[in-house]
Amino acid sequence: MDSLSQLALGAAVGVAVMGRRTAVWKAAMWGGIAGTLPDLDVLLDHGDPIRNMVLHRAETHALFWLTLFSLPLGAAVARLHGEWALWRRWWLALWLVLVTHPLLDAMTVYGTQLALPFTNHPFGVGSISIIDPLYTLPLLVGAGWVLASRGSATGHRANVLGLALSTAYLGWGVVAQQQVEHIARASLQAQGIRAERLLVTPTTFNSLLWRVVAVDGAHYHEGFHSLLDAEPRISFDRFDRGMALAGELQGIDGVQRIAAFSKGFYKLQDEAGRVLVSDLRMGQEPAYFFSFAVAQRHSPPVPLDRPEQVGRRPDVQRALPWLWQRMWGKPLPPPR
Repeated sequence: MDSLSQLALGAAVGVAVMGRRTAVWKAAMWGGIAGTLPDLDVLLDHGDPIRNMVLHRAETHALFWLTLFSLPLGAAVARLHGEWALWRRWWLALWLVLVTHPLLDAMTVYGTQLALPFTNHPFGVGSISIIDPLYTLPLLVGAGWVLASRGSATGHRANVLGLALSTAYLGWGVVAQQQVEHIARASLQAQGIRAERLLVTPTTFNSLLWRVVAVDGAHYHEGFHSLLDAEPRISFDRFDRGMALAGELQGIDGVQRIAAFSKGFYKLQDEAGRVLVSDLRMGQEPAYFFSFAVAQRHSPPVPLDRPEQVGRRPDVQRALPWLWQRMWGKPLPPPR
């Protein structure tokens, strides 16, 4: 999730666990700090843009390492504030803040390596957008209320209510995802498309409009469904995955990393004499943020010394009006 959501979640959890045992500003401050700590791994350079992508949300998001780190952190905070008698409560609060960060991240599609050092599998449910105001707003209101009221009973109840509403929204996303997946599978079958892999994830900022990607061998199919659509049917556009290039690129490390990290949702393409590999999970056709140039187009392709990130975002002036109208069920073709 975005940094604001993680900060708000950390502050809300910190206040909820510490209650009135300490000043509410201390609980919110340390909760917010601990809630953003795991994302400091973006400052690490692993050598190239592809490694930086796939190694984000790795060790700093692993439940095992965060649990170990929470012990000295909790003790240090308790000692700093002269509240050693509360160190176990501080440890519990900060441990919950630290572990809820990657657990929330795992609800997005990106991929979070929760189980390191035992497995580097990137967990990603994909039931909530990386930025969704409806998740973040209850946390901000609840935490803001308890801070503004200086820890009043009403403020603490508002904070707990904000946590409950945001958690319920996560549950809603999982239910909605399952419903759209059911519609997607029926639509694919009706159109004679045999999907090897199926991705169902919400579009940015909302949980009404969902994007569906079905991989079918050398092609992938993209469609959109709003929960407010009049008909439970999805129309798909078909695109080439560039698998004719796969054999020539199988020895390139970056391609292998993207193929594994995206769980097979990737494409290859020849653009302006360069070979690109793109993660199909984040973005929509033809704009993908995680798109990388990995080789010069020759026969065979010549790997670049260092991959170059060349991804782009959709044209906001076209994409946002389409998103808003399509979200409410208006049958519009996606901007291409």
